[in-house]
Formats: sequence, structure tokens, C-alpha cells
Amino acid sequence: MGRGRQKAKHTKVARDLKYFSPDTNYGALAEELAGNPRLDEDLSKWPEYSVADDDDSDVEVDEESKSA
Repeated sequence: MGRGRQKAKHTKVARDLKYFSPDTNYGALAEELAGNPRLDEDLSKWPEYSVADDDDSDVEVDEESKSA
């Protein structure tokens, strides 16, 4: 008999979540998406953690198995 009350609570929570719109801090979002301004400094301190973009030596593709 408690199913109706439980369903009503879930419906209320779902409705609250659906129409909930928090204030968006666009300044903080822009800073987060801009990236790390100290990235070059950090990569120069720890070069073993940097990955070269033109280094594809660890990815080997077999052309024969690709066409099969």
C-alpha cells in the first residue's frame, strides 16, 4: 500500500530536478575551458610527462589486418 506515496515522492523529486536551473557562473566556466595558463611552465619542469604530438611510435597499424 505504500507504493503510491513512494511513487509520488519520486515524481516530485524528478519534477524538481527537471525544472531546477542553478545560476551559471560564466566567468568561472570560461576560465575552466581556457586551460591551464602555467602549462608550458609545468611541462618544462617535468618533461617526462609531456607527450610529443608528432611521436606516433607507440601506435603501430598493420595495413594488412586493416584491410581484412
